[in-house]
Amino acid sequence: MDNVSAVRVFTLSAFNDTLNHRAAVFCVTLMCYCVIVFANVSVILTIILNESLHEPMYVLICACCINGLYGTAGFYPKFLSDLLSSSQVISYTGCLCQAFVMYSFVCSDTSILTVMAYDRYLAICRPLQYHSIMTKNRLSKLVFFSWLMPFCIFSINILLTTRLTFCGTNIERLFCVNWAIVKLACPGMDTFINNAFAYTTLSIYIFHWFFIVWTYMYIVKSCVQSKEDKVKFMQTCLPHLISLITFFVIVLSDLMHMRFASKDLPESFHNFVAISVLFIPPLMNPLLYGFKFSTIRKRILVLVYLGRKKLFDF
Repeated sequence: MDNVSAVRVFTLSAFNDTLNHRAAVFCVTLMCYCVIVFANVSVILTIILNESLHEPMYVLICACCINGLYGTAGFYPKFLSDLLSSSQVISYTGCLCQAFVMYSFVCSDTSILTVMAYDRYLAICRPLQYHSIMTKNRLSKLVFFSWLMPFCIFSINILLTTRLTFCGTNIERLFCVNWAIVKLACPGMDTFINNAFAYTTLSIYIFHWFFIVWTYMYIVKSCVQSKEDKVKFMQTCLPHLISLITFFVIVLSDLMHMRFASKDLPESFHNFVAISVLFIPPLMNPLLYGFKFSTIRKRILVLVYLGRKKLFDF
């Protein structure tokens, strides 16, 4: 292949099947994105506007919803514009930015879910020490580092990618990911550092999942011994556990799919696996937490009622 690194444009080539039904796909995607934005913003505003919800558990739910908005903003607007366009291309800089958003979104979600697991562990297994350990200052630091660490790690990842020379422009996905960009590096380019850093990053977040498993082992052990803890588990831990399992399955499926999936599988299947992390968790989390936690649900219904009342009074 010719060296095309100077062109600074990549082609997103996974649109073939999608473009055959572009009108229907555009309408469904726009509707889904609107629902995602509405659901997440509703939960965020409900928690921010009610001081009674300024507790660690609710603050972490708010952080999770904010992260969902951040991740989906890196995909849906570009995807919708591609559906309306005659060519599905993205600039080199835009591709790197999108890859950064995708990876930092997934890893920030993992970090926030880890902090949520730690919070539930303290609430159930060490209730007497909970408020002295999970202070506002410590919670702020944990949420801050949940975002800062992925941003720093993937800034380095992207910087390592910028040193490569590319001999291809075809990215076989609906959006950019760093792994797909590195694959386009010219033969002979040293990608060892990129791969080594990628596996180091993966190891860091595997450790996150081990920590989550460790906390839930203690939570389940405590719940077996206490009826009160069982009730607390069903009320606060079950939504988190559902969110954790769903997110883990989706991310693991995408990782396995990127590296080992057969190219003989239908393009629609490849696309579904790729975008599931940008559709299911951002939509499921606000609905799951908003409807499961009665405190949030009641506050949202009050806001909706007041909004409708003002509208009709006007």
